[in-house]
Amino acid sequence: MFRKGARRVPDFFLLDIDLTNQQYEKRNITELFSRWLGGTAVCSVLLEECGMDLEPYDPQAPIIFGIGPFSSVFPVATKTVALFRSPLTNDLGESHAGGRLAMSMYGAGYHMIRFRGVFPSLSYIVIDEDEVHFKRANSLKGMSALATERVLREREDSQFKRSIVRIGPAGERRSPIACATVDASRHFGRLGLGGVMGSKNLKAIVVSGGRYWTINDRKAMNAYYKKLYDTVVHSSTMKKYHNLGTAMNIIPMSAINGLPTRNFSQGFFESAQQISGETFARSYLSQQIACAHCQTGCIHMATLRETYHLEDNMVKTIKVSYDHELIYAWGSNLSIQSPEAVLRLLLFVEKQGWDAISMGVTVAWAVEAFQQGYITQEDTDGLILNFGDAQAYIQILERVQRGHNRFFRSLEQGAAYCASQYGGQDLCMTFGKNEAPGYMTGLFAFAGYASGVRHSHLDAAGYSIDQTILQQPMELQQANRCMYDEACWRMVLNSLGICLFARNVYAPSIISEGLSLLGFEAFDEARLISLGRSIHALKYRMKRKWGFDLTKVKLPGKLTKVMTSAGKLSEEEYRQVLDQFDKWVTEDIQRLGVQS
Repeated sequence: MFRKGARRVPDFFLLDIDLTNQQYEKRNITELFSRWLGGTAVCSVLLEECGMDLEPYDPQAPIIFGIGPFSSVFPVATKTVALFRSPLTNDLGESHAGGRLAMSMYGAGYHMIRFRGVFPSLSYIVIDEDEVHFKRANSLKGMSALATERVLREREDSQFKRSIVRIGPAGERRSPIACATVDASRHFGRLGLGGVMGSKNLKAIVVSGGRYWTINDRKAMNAYYKKLYDTVVHSSTMKKYHNLGTAMNIIPMSAINGLPTRNFSQGFFESAQQISGETFARSYLSQQIACAHCQTGCIHMATLRETYHLEDNMVKTIKVSYDHELIYAWGSNLSIQSPEAVLRLLLFVEKQGWDAISMGVTVAWAVEAFQQGYITQEDTDGLILNFGDAQAYIQILERVQRGHNRFFRSLEQGAAYCASQYGGQDLCMTFGKNEAPGYMTGLFAFAGYASGVRHSHLDAAGYSIDQTILQQPMELQQANRCMYDEACWRMVLNSLGICLFARNVYAPSIISEGLSLLGFEAFDEARLISLGRSIHALKYRMKRKWGFDLTKVKLPGKLTKVMTSAGKLSEEEYRQVLDQFDKWVTEDIQRLGVQS
C-alpha cells in the first residue's frame, strides 16, 4: 500500500492485448505494485494468473513485459523483464533487456504489457500512449532482426523516442533458442522468447510515449538522484563496465583456469590475449553506447569491415556488439583466436536472431560429438567439424538457416535436444536444459546455473562465490547460503527495474529511501529481504508446477573430469548443494504462504 497523505505517483497500469481479436484494454494494477513492487515479481503474478496448463506455443500462452517503479526515474534502472513459458526448458522463461524499452513503456504510461492470442498472419504492433495499432508484416517476412529495425524506424514515425522489439528468421521458424532483439544491440536473449513471438506471428513491437510522473518534492528527489548519479559516474563502482565492459574478464578468467575452452574441456585458453577486452578495445572498438537513463555506457560496439564487391574493392563497415559472454561463446569455447572471425560469427547470429550463448554452446557440443563419433559425416552431409575452424562454423550456421537436413535443423533446437537425439549427453553443457554461461570457476558456478530461476550466471553469481573461496575458504553450507540469499535479493533488484551491473549502487537502505520518495509505505531492509524470498518462492512454485525438479538436475558428466578454477568437482558436493538449496526453497514456499 501507499502511505496515507504521502507523496503520490500516478497509478500503475497493465496494457492487456488480445492478438487473436486485435483488441486491448487498460487495467489498473496499482495494488499489485504496492505488494510486489513491480518488474519480475508482478510479471510472475500476471503470468500465473493466465493458468499453468498452457504449453509454450499455445495461442493463449502469455508474453509479459514489465518494468519497475525505479524504471526511467533513477539512474541505471534500465531493464525490462520478459516472462513466458520457455519452449527450450518447458518451464519458466525469463529474460531481461536494456535499450530504450523501459523508457518507452514508461513514456507510454504502462509498467506492464501482456500479449495473448495469435495473429492470423505475420504482423506487428505499434503502441503510442493510448493508441494501439495492429499492422500486417508480410513485407518483413524472413527479414533479419537488423533490417527489420531499420525498416520500422523509418516507417513508424513518432514525436517520442521509440523502442523496437523484433525477431529474426529464427523466431519465425519458432526456434526455442531464438531471441528478441531490442533497439540497436540489446536482446531478450535466453530461453526462447523469439520462438514464442514467432508462434504468435508477432514480428515486432514498437513502443513510444512522452508521459512523465509529477515530482512533488523536487529538492528531496534531486538530492537523492545526485547521490546515485555521483556513485555511478564518479566512483569506481561502475568504472569497469564503462572502460572495457565485461570483456575485461577474458584474461583474468583464463589466468585462473575459469574460461570455458573447447566445449569446457579446460579453463585456460592459450589465445585469450588475442580475443581479450583489451585487444578489442585497442583495435576494434568504434563506439560505446548506453541504455536510456544510464550514465555508464557499458555497450561496446566493434567495427567489422567486409568486402562486398571484390573487383572494385568495395568495403562496408558494420558495428557488432561484444562482451564477455559473446567472446566466450564464439571465441574460447570454439577455439577461435581471431577477433574478426568472432565478430563475423556474431553478426550471422545477430541477423538470424538466435541467442548467441545457446547457439554457440550447441555448436561446441556438435564439434566434440563429431570428434567422439556420436555424429558422423552422414549426419553433417560431408562437413568435417573441428575446433578452431571458423569457416566450418559459418557453413554450419548457413545450413541451419536453410534447414539443410535433420541434423542441422536439430541444432536450432538447442544442445539438450541434440544430445537426446544423437547421444553425447555427458558433453552437453546445459543446466536445466539452458546452455551454460561463460564461467567454469568451480562448484558454485555450476550449482548457480542449475538452481537459478532462469539458469543464468546472473541469478546468484555463484562464479563470484567460487572466486571468493579461492581467497577466503568457506564451509560448504555457508557458501551455499550466500548463493541462496543472493538469488533471493536479486529478485528485489529485478522487480525495481535495476540493471544488475548497478547492484552495488543500490544497497537496501538506498532502495528504501527511493521507494519512500515515490510514495510507497516503509520498505525497510528486513521487509525487502523477506519480499525477495517471497518472489523467489513464487517463481519456484511455477517451475515446479511445470515439472522442474532441482533434485533431478544432473551435472554434465564431462565436468567431473576437467580442471576448474577450484580444481576438480565432486559430484557428491554438487548434489549436496542442490539438495540443500531445494530444501530452502521448500521452506520459503511454506513459510511465506506461497503454496505449492
